Amino acid sequence: MLALMLLCLALAACADEAAREEQTRAALIAQDPVMARALADPLMSDPDLASRNEANAALGFPDSHALPVIAAGAPDAGAARDRMRLELLADGPIPNLPRAVTQGAGVKPLGPMASPEALLAAVGAPATCASGLREDFALAATLPPLAALPPQAMVVQAGGVERPGCALRIIRYRTAAGPEDVLQYHYAKARRAGLKAVRHAVPEDSLHAEAKAGERLTVHARPGAHGLTSVDLVYSAPRRPTVRSGSRP
Repeated sequence: MLALMLLCLALAACADEAAREEQTRAALIAQDPVMARALADPLMSDPDLASRNEANAALGFPDSHALPVIAAGAPDAGAARDRMRLELLADGPIPNLPRAVTQGAGVKPLGPMASPEALLAAVGAPATCASGLREDFALAATLPPLAALPPQAMVVQAGGVERPGCALRIIRYRTAAGPEDVLQYHYAKARRAGLKAVRHAVPEDSLHAEAKAGERLTVHARPGAHGLTSVDLVYSAPRRPTVRSGSRP
């Protein structure tokens, strides 16, 4: 009987301690709503939601945020531009972004309403590649250096296909940097990789780069919501040389 009473007292003490810890935790969370949302986010407990990307969620775009979105301003754009330039300067002088060619023959606007066929056509890929497209945020991490995303880019959609004749990546991201700074970043990367790049002003500000081996990069940038720049990037890997039957590899 005495042992049972001691056990009950011990359990009551543990319950009181747990209650005090919970109250302390609740008080700390109340002081930091962002931390509260992070702890309550299903991503913390549901591995099926691991593909959710809410980097820089406070400075971003509305989804299901408990707090209002903070619009990006001039200081944010300047900071993003500086980060891009610092990264580029690490590899030497930054090539100047050329003036835009006003003629936009063959160039079509992209954006979130663009069809898969239109995105593939931006890099000259056959429409048949659309059947193999899949969405996966991990594909944004497999871009080659010439098509790398700038610092603090917020990926909102990523897709691609990897099969003979179709080696593509389609990435949509947002950044606080201005459209011209975005194109400057991708232009420098493409030029250093040996691609020939042309900038177009019509129908929207865009960059189109190509190598002799068929490697292509297309980047469209436009002002987006909340002071951000919306960017569509489409990359097509170089064509593999065809090995004729009976010939040595």
